[in-house]
Amino acid sequence: MARRRRGRPVDGVLLLDKPEGISSNDALQKVKRIYFAEKAGHTGALDPLATGMLPICLGEATKFSQFLLDSDKRYRVVAKLGIRTNTSDSDGEIIQQRPVAVTQQQLEQSIERFRGETDQIPSMFSALKYQGKPLYEYAREGIDVPRESRKITVYEANLIRFEKDEIEMEIHCSKGTYIRTIVDDLGEMLGCGAHVIQLRRTAVAQYPAEKMITLEELESLLESAQVKEEPPKNRLDPLLLPVDTAVQSLPEVNLIPELAEMVLKGQAVQVLGAPDNTQLRLTVGDERIFIGIGELNDDGNIAPKRLVVFRS
Repeated sequence: MARRRRGRPVDGVLLLDKPEGISSNDALQKVKRIYFAEKAGHTGALDPLATGMLPICLGEATKFSQFLLDSDKRYRVVAKLGIRTNTSDSDGEIIQQRPVAVTQQQLEQSIERFRGETDQIPSMFSALKYQGKPLYEYAREGIDVPRESRKITVYEANLIRFEKDEIEMEIHCSKGTYIRTIVDDLGEMLGCGAHVIQLRRTAVAQYPAEKMITLEELESLLESAQVKEEPPKNRLDPLLLPVDTAVQSLPEVNLIPELAEMVLKGQAVQVLGAPDNTQLRLTVGDERIFIGIGELNDDGNIAPKRLVVFRS
């Protein structure tokens, strides 16, 4: 007997404004429950301390979540100088305290050194895995394991505020950048130590901040629909952004219906004048309906890589 599906098929991207104090997975499960979604996934974890933009992919959008994981991010961070913690944020234990004797000029010169491409060694309190186990689990056991440095790019790092022992910065960076580690490294560079006390992600890829919605607002919409005995999807689904917004940065190839039908059957097709990019966003017809992503094969044809399943 076929296994009964739990949840309804619903597709799209929700820009959740994650609250402080819960994990990204907890936030994901709450959204999945509110939408009664069959399938859901988030696109890059935020620490429990952090707030802000957490794109939640529902249904077919989960197939393209990796593109959001790989996208650039923007953050607003507040750090406290003079205190270093084992997690590099205020959720950790204090491991060192030192006096703060930092000038504005010293601070700005130190921040300048983080701009551009650098090597970053991830924190032991990150979710990266070593031998199949997250680093934070080793850290909680007091075990330090080898970590390879990774190339990151900081496009912008701007000092917004400097008051006594507190600084506020805006950072625009590449995927895989740990803001906690930047703050910890900055504190050591200044000779006084530092840790994160507030962190907010303000942007992921090109998604607009004004489209973010809180869990409280979602719960309110759900309760309102239930009180009025109307389908919750009527109020919730309009908040979802289209599936293809996750791959908006890829060049588009618009196929005629005949070629699109071949692609949807798993066949490679020849398209004259196709962009010379490894991955392509495929649409069909004058309405530019998104059908998935393809890639150029060795013959120069476009082969399907990840396709949307259309529901009747």
